[in-house]
Order: sequence, then C-alpha cells, then structure tokens
Amino acid sequence: MARKMLIDGELGKTNEDESHYDFDLFVIGAGSGGVRASRFSAQNGAKVGICELPFHPISTEVIGGVGGTCVIRGCVPKKILVYGASYGPELEDARNYGWELNEKIDFNWKKLLEKKTEEIVRLNGIYKRLLANAGVKLFEGEGRVVGPNEVELIQLDGTKINYSAKHILIATGSRARRPAIPGQELAITSDEALSLEELPKRAIVLGGGYIAVEFASIWRGMGATVDLFFRKELPLRGFDDEMRAAVARNLEGRGINLHPRTSLTELVKTEDGIKVRTDHGEEIMADVVLFATGRAPNTKRLNLQSVGVELDDAGAVKVDGHSQTNIPSIWAIGDVTNRMNLTPVALMEGTCFAKTVFGGQPTKPDYGHIPCAVFCIPPLSVVGLSEEQAVEQANSDVLVFTSTFNPMKNTISGRQEKTIMKLIVDSETDKVLGASMCGPDAPEIMQGIAIALKCGATKAQFDSTVGIHPSAAEEFVTMRSVTRRITAGKPKM
Repeated sequence: MARKMLIDGELGKTNEDESHYDFDLFVIGAGSGGVRASRFSAQNGAKVGICELPFHPISTEVIGGVGGTCVIRGCVPKKILVYGASYGPELEDARNYGWELNEKIDFNWKKLLEKKTEEIVRLNGIYKRLLANAGVKLFEGEGRVVGPNEVELIQLDGTKINYSAKHILIATGSRARRPAIPGQELAITSDEALSLEELPKRAIVLGGGYIAVEFASIWRGMGATVDLFFRKELPLRGFDDEMRAAVARNLEGRGINLHPRTSLTELVKTEDGIKVRTDHGEEIMADVVLFATGRAPNTKRLNLQSVGVELDDAGAVKVDGHSQTNIPSIWAIGDVTNRMNLTPVALMEGTCFAKTVFGGQPTKPDYGHIPCAVFCIPPLSVVGLSEEQAVEQANSDVLVFTSTFNPMKNTISGRQEKTIMKLIVDSETDKVLGASMCGPDAPEIMQGIAIALKCGATKAQFDSTVGIHPSAAEEFVTMRSVTRRITAGKPKM
C-alpha cells in the first residue's frame, strides 16, 4: 500500500528506498501511548513492530507487560482499590438509610487482590489482541536504540537481534522514584502497594501528589491507621489552592493524620515493624511505608544519548510539537517526554504521531483544557485554569463563582463532608477559564464540563443551561452570584 509519510522530517510521497527497512515503524514500549501509536500507524498502512518487557504486576528494569503502567500497575488497579475502599464508609452511611448491619462485616484483602490481578491479566490479553488484530508484530524483550534507524532487541533467553526501521518511537513511560533516605530499601512504591500480600494496619505515606493522597484514602477506607507526610502546607501542589484545602479537610475528616511541612529522615527495621523518624524529631511505627515522591522518565537503558538523542536534566526525551526528537527518525510520546503525564494525553500524542507520520496529516497534540482527576475519597477533578493561574495570566478581572454544600446523600447519612464547586470566568469575555469540583462523582461530572470549556463556553451559556434535578451537577449551572472579583494583576489575599 502506498503511504504518505514524513521523510527526513518533512511530509513527502512514498519513499522508493523504504523496502530496505524491516519496519516502517518500531515502537519501544507497549503501554497506552505505544499501543495506540502502533495500531493507528498500522491502520494507515505502516508495517509496525513493537517490543515490551515480560508481564508482571510489579515492574523492574527488565519486567513490564503489554498495557504498561496504567493498565498493570497504575490507573486501573488503583481505581479498583478505590472502589474497594469506598464500600467501608458506604456501609457506615447505609445505616441511616435503613440498612440494619448488625453483624461485624469483615474485609478480605486477598480476595480483592485476586480480583484485581484477574482484571489486569484480562486487560493485558486484550491489549495483545488489539495489536495482533491491527497487524502489529509484538516482540517480548528489552529494546534499545543502537542507531538512528536501528533497534536492538534483547530476547528473554538473552540473545540479541537487530531490526531496522524508517521511524523509531520511544514510549517507555516512567518509573517510581525513591528519595535518598537512610533505610529507603524498607519502603515500597506504588508498584508494590498494589500487590501487597497483607493489608497493613499502620501505613505511612510520604508525598503530597496524586498517588500519595489516593493510597492514603485507599488504606484508610480499608481500616488502616494512615499518616501522610508532605513538604508543603497543603497536598496536591499545582492544583487550585481552595480545592487543595478541601481535599485536606476531607482526608482529615476521614481519619487520616496529616503532617504538613514534614519530611522523613530515616527508616529503621524493628521487631514491631518499621520505625520512621521525621525532620521534626518524631518517631512513628508502621507496617508499610510508601514513597509517593514522583516518577522519573524511563530512559536509563535505552542507549539514546549514544545515538545523539537529547535528554533534559530529568532524563526525559526532548521533543518538538510533533513529538519528534532532534534525530528526525526518532520520536517519543507519553511520560518518557515528561510533558503532561496522563494516560489520555499519551493516547492523544500517539494518535497525533500516527496522523503526522503515516496519515499525511501533520498534527500537534493540543494540551488545552485537559481534564484530570485525583481519586482520593471523595475525588477531586478539574479542567482549565486554577484561580491562581487565571489571576497570573489575566488581562482583565477574574470572576470566581463557588458553591459549597452538603450533598443530598449526606443529609440522611449524617456524614459531615461538604462538596465544593468552582468556576473561573474572564470578566471581559465572559468565557469560563476553569472549573473544579471536590466531591462524589466529580470526575464523571467534569468530563462533560471539559467539553463545554473546549468549545469556549461562556458563563451566560452555563447559566442558560437547564439543570438535572436533584443532582450535584446542576450546581454548575445555578451559580449566579460572584463569590469574589480579583483585579487583574492582584492575587487574592
């Protein structure tokens, strides 16, 4: 099949010399982004090969699995555990709804773990079938770049075989990072946290990002005592400050012990568990210590710099707007580029890559109005600008609309936990710049709000939309009164 493709960085007609390559495209890494790019490139007529490390729930430098972090040891198993952890508080709330739960209800961690593993094995198989159905050749083993158009595959038996490709795509994702603390080998990362043999009774979490607050919520929901340590005054740096405060209140309200502006200095193994020392002189005992202190691009073993591919100081692959490196035949997408590290973003980048290189439609990923969610309990979800970002970028006054209320469900259950919603509006254009929500079902609601913002919706259009009653979501179309107006260039006090 004749194809249009990028020739030396420019869109051109079919290259008569393509036939001397083993593949039009060889992808290293079969996570979400790599699989998407492979399938869509093959659908455009490209001959595609992809390699991935052998499957296991816990990754190492030589173990991975088709489906990548999100499917095997990230978003999917994490969300399963969030669902599992939510049932405990739900059962408590059920009493005021007439459910007589007289007998003690036990939680079987091993059963949930077994079901979680069954699901990721199933998804691993689905991803393999998706590749096969698209005509993509899957290789199991470790790939590394040995030339601008050559990949070396280290097979499971240790033998090496080389393949040539017109284009090489790096999609190896990222790996959990461990801080250099004495005794750090006693701690675990999110990989191990998703596959613990025993549910901890006492858990310590170090970090203030997505993973930290999510696992704190999971373990607390399952009955563990949880202490969360983070460097800032509030968790979730980079999110709207008002929403960060709401998450912190909810975490504390659910019984999680917060330790702001506190770091760990040493971990010591004892007969009673792990003794943790802090920079405030505290000593706390734990069964499990989770390091949720960020992730690093997975480039260490790819041999990229030896072939001239530029990396940044964090080890991420440097790319242009089309995901192309400084070597025209080598491309990179997903977390390995450290742009916006979300699974749907990697999917978008993979789609754009396939369109650009094999579809004859040069397409840059659009990073505007990308929604995201933190699956703490209850969850936080946002799209667009935070209040702080809007004020910083504003050329006109910023209008802030907020609504804080007790969800209808809580009025009966008696749970003291408020939902908060927020809209950020440009006073001159009336355009909604950002939306955020912390409360039950926030991610489900925010996905719809994201479409509105992507289309450039104004506050007047929100106001003219009829709500669904009774629902929490209707608050987004009934916020009429301005909570505060911030003059351009003057941040709120």
